[in-house]
Amino acid sequence: MERRPLRGGRLKAAGYDAREQRLEIDFVDGERRIFKAVPAEVWRRLVAAPNPASFYTDRIEEEYAVTRARADGQGDARSKLDSLFGPGHGQGKA
Repeated sequence: MERRPLRGGRLKAAGYDAREQRLEIDFVDGERRIFKAVPAEVWRRLVAAPNPASFYTDRIEEEYAVTRARADGQGDARSKLDSLFGPGHGQGKA
């Protein structure tokens, strides 16, 4: 997967897998959002945009199916469970 740093706003970096049409965007807070069925043209326009954060908000954020994860790999399993069952699932109550 090709990855590039992004400047401005909350965005830190992005990666794109052309075969799977998967766009991954990393945020400065450590969150990673994985978008599916994203055309290569959207990737090219994102990395070429003068303001990638604005392009993300206007053209990506609400246009494609998204999965949330941790960019650093920590909490990835927890975020997947939370996305399926809601936050706090599986944490026993005394």
